[in-house]
Amino acid sequence: MSAAAADTSVFSELAAIVGEAHLIEDVPTLLRYDIQGTQPAIRVSPGSAEEVAAVLRKAAERRLAVAIAGGFTQQQVGDPPERAEFLLDTSRLSALIHYDPGDLTFGVGAGATLASVAAQLTQHHQFLPLDVAFAERATIGGLLATNASAPLRHGYGSLRDFCIGIHFVTGDGVVGKGGGRVVKNVAGFDLMKLMIGSFGTLAVITGASFKVFPGPRQTATYVARFASLTEAAAFRDRIVRSALTPIRLEIISPRATEYIVPHGDPRDPDHYHPPAPVPAHETAWRLALTASGSDAVLARYRRELGDARELTGREEDEFWSGLRDFHANVATRHRNAMLMQLNLPPAGLAHALAGAEHAAVEQNCLCATLGRAGAGSLLVALIPLSVDPPSAMQYANAASAIRAALPHDGSAYVLQCPIEAKEHFDVWGSTPTDRSMMLAVKRAMDAGDILNRGRFLV
Repeated sequence: MSAAAADTSVFSELAAIVGEAHLIEDVPTLLRYDIQGTQPAIRVSPGSAEEVAAVLRKAAERRLAVAIAGGFTQQQVGDPPERAEFLLDTSRLSALIHYDPGDLTFGVGAGATLASVAAQLTQHHQFLPLDVAFAERATIGGLLATNASAPLRHGYGSLRDFCIGIHFVTGDGVVGKGGGRVVKNVAGFDLMKLMIGSFGTLAVITGASFKVFPGPRQTATYVARFASLTEAAAFRDRIVRSALTPIRLEIISPRATEYIVPHGDPRDPDHYHPPAPVPAHETAWRLALTASGSDAVLARYRRELGDARELTGREEDEFWSGLRDFHANVATRHRNAMLMQLNLPPAGLAHALAGAEHAAVEQNCLCATLGRAGAGSLLVALIPLSVDPPSAMQYANAASAIRAALPHDGSAYVLQCPIEAKEHFDVWGSTPTDRSMMLAVKRAMDAGDILNRGRFLV
């Protein structure tokens, strides 16, 4: 029994803060909130930043570990938590903070889902360029904490580029903020960037403000096929150096095609493994780019891209929906697959992809890859050829080989693999050179080390 469960006074103290209706300690119900094998003893759902602060002060006083969750779409990332007496649920922190359509700025609580944000912005034909999977469940706080990347990053930049303000509560219950509501506000800018991608280990994000964008007048997607990775990379270089300015530019490996199209076969993950070699009709590398603008702009893309297949309307929407679901489709069909997130300078893309393909062969796996060809953000899936799970050493060797193929300023971490394997290698990669500084920041913002213990690098 956990420390929180053993002390019934904790429940009454938390109930005094958030109300008994916003607490769960029923064990069967809490089974749904398991995080990589760790089940919290209490789920608490604060309704304001002040309530979050009061909950965290209570946890810090009692040295109880707090896991943070919104839509539960990213809890497979990173190491399993060391402990989680509380699950702090941010779903009630979903109120609109501000919206100025004329100034193209928008602020909302961390628990707001991406779909709800899109619905509000669409009323003024504006949008947030985050075309990630599970928009109905993915929350603003979770996307910021994990620094989510999506295909529209090519045209609009990363979250760090269009998040202009962030609200948070530190581990000892202090309410803070960085940035502001206006684009030119630079106060606390570095602190805001620090929060993005910290995986909830520095503070609980309670809200954020963004620069938003006018919705595209019209779009078309062009899909070009290539016989080799070398040809695809050369075409990518030609696009980047040209006058064309696509808002998406994705590279798709031959094997990845299987995971971006709908399948009628549910593919039991315990008994299905993919055929090898790749079927003849699935040997092409693909580059997919989306253009937006006037009829004249789209006509130029048609002239420049020659034989590329053009997708519009429903067909275009279904294509990008398939790409967004790549990670989920791999995980659903292959329980033992390992997925990695690679971040590297775009010039190193071809070498990194070739390294991933080679690592897969060496470990008796297949390799499926896609990602931002112009921004160097890639998803790599290693899919075991056998139904039986690979050994922990095979996962470790594959991750090591993929990292070795990256340029010195690249990085790769494991998004998902069997929990048992995570015990035997570092899912985040080599120790960062600025680890001592990261630890100092962690101690300053979460002195009791109660937030997402063990999940991230510090």
